[in-house]
Amino acid sequence: MAEPIRVMIVDDSSFMRKSLERMLTAEDISIVGTARDGVDALEKIPILKPDILTLDIEMPKMDGLTCLKKIMAEFPMPVLMVSSLTYEGAKATLDALALGALDFIPKDRKIDGSDGDALSFQNDLMEKVRKLAYSPKFRTFRRPQPHTGQAPIRAGVASTHVTAVPAATPPKTGATALPAQPRAEIIVLGCSTGGPKALQDFLPYLPKNLPVPMLIVQHMPSSFTRPFAERLNGICQLEVKEASNGDIPQPGHIYIAPGGIHMHVRSQLGHYVIELNPEPSSTLHRPSVDVLFQSAYDACNSQLMAIILTGMGADGAQGMKKLKSKGAHTLAEAESSCVVYGMPKAAFELGCVDVVAPIQEMAGILKHHFQV
Repeated sequence: MAEPIRVMIVDDSSFMRKSLERMLTAEDISIVGTARDGVDALEKIPILKPDILTLDIEMPKMDGLTCLKKIMAEFPMPVLMVSSLTYEGAKATLDALALGALDFIPKDRKIDGSDGDALSFQNDLMEKVRKLAYSPKFRTFRRPQPHTGQAPIRAGVASTHVTAVPAATPPKTGATALPAQPRAEIIVLGCSTGGPKALQDFLPYLPKNLPVPMLIVQHMPSSFTRPFAERLNGICQLEVKEASNGDIPQPGHIYIAPGGIHMHVRSQLGHYVIELNPEPSSTLHRPSVDVLFQSAYDACNSQLMAIILTGMGADGAQGMKKLKSKGAHTLAEAESSCVVYGMPKAAFELGCVDVVAPIQEMAGILKHHFQV
């Protein structure tokens, strides 16, 4: 049996420390210690040697963001932020993700008691700790996961790994790229855990004359998607906005699905229209990548491009398979740059991915494809 994952909890609230410790008690997880603020945490990390930290943002003496900067400089390791769902809390959490935190869990959710909300919080917390502790991002800093390695390319799987190129430049002549098909007229993209940082490493390198719109589903709470879209808009050459019902996707624009509701793309009077709809209500995620991809499959008769980036689970894989059957160009992020190699792996294993590439290559591939 593998050694338990060593977790350290950093929070100024004794109630929160005890609650997280209780929820994370498991055979494969060991709480090696707690800290009441950033100063306390930095003193204990080299002694306790945790595999992963849960880190609060608002703390006395040294706040979470300052502590995170020092952790990434001195003790690089997976960090899970425990954040507020307020607008300011969302902005601080996005700052943390940009600084190197892998994911976040909202502390506003009910964590006490034995009802469904508390159980859901606990399951989400344990899944994130188990997955993030073995993130490829920090593989060199901790013992290897019992079963690692990118799935091998099998006969019949349409997948090619491209050689490394800078994101800001197209692949060199002769480099592997998307299959020689007509250029796509719309891009649909899905991501989850690690997605905010991946998108910030990818989208700013796309030129403002990109001749197509891009629709993105990033699994996030509803209070996070607007500040996230604003952040991207401030660093991208393209126009980025949180999608609104009835938006007509325009070339050179990126539309982020609002949290808590599905984003569909519909065909109407010769153009595409974004529809926000709570249905289907049975999906694990809302918004769902599969729902967006399925709507694109139903609505689009022209050439599409579908992209899946880092994330836990398999959302988007079945939708990408359907789009591929219709002739879409398909890309998936390589394990080497994923925070969690779940969603891209699921699509890869369905044999529906044309190109597998690290996030640093994605912009170059798109610029080459669209000749911009």
